[in-house]
Amino acid sequence: MRKSKITRETNETKVSVSINVDGTGKYSNDTNVGFFDHMLDQLSRHSLIDLEIKTIGDTEIDDHHTVEDTGIAVGQALKNALGDKQGIVRYGSCNLPMDDAQIRTALDFSARPFFIWNVSFSTNKIGNFDVELVREFFQAFSTHAGLTLHVDMVHGINGHHIAEAIFKSVARALRQAIEIDPRMAESLPSTKGTL
Repeated sequence: MRKSKITRETNETKVSVSINVDGTGKYSNDTNVGFFDHMLDQLSRHSLIDLEIKTIGDTEIDDHHTVEDTGIAVGQALKNALGDKQGIVRYGSCNLPMDDAQIRTALDFSARPFFIWNVSFSTNKIGNFDVELVREFFQAFSTHAGLTLHVDMVHGINGHHIAEAIFKSVARALRQAIEIDPRMAESLPSTKGTL
């Protein structure tokens, strides 16, 4: 089983992440940021990665450190769980509609983090949640997972739908990329011999 546990502690946050890449999408996420927890639940459910997150952050200031540091820890946990990446498909993509929103994701477990974000929200907040933090989460996640990640909004109106479609689209692309390719289970998906 490809599993990992990460604990990250700073003056601003304390984050604990437990991940099982070969899971069924079970989750228990508690960051004290309700909308963010809902998004992390989507990430787990639609990637089939079991995810248990507990973050205590300085939310009395705002949610930025909580969201970013959770992204860092989830990225580190995923990278550790995949190990040398032997046998994985490596690439994943998903074009996902959710009502008015449509999000296109493409990703590569290249070990060369690169982040492209072509998304615009028509509002600054979803409830009390700052929409700019969606980008902050995925920037931190992709950097620390060693992931090339492209997220493009084809169209969208409702901020909640856009954000949720992003998390679901990334999740479905992750699910594809981390699967073991039965034809290449003993090999790395690279001519370099390492990822």
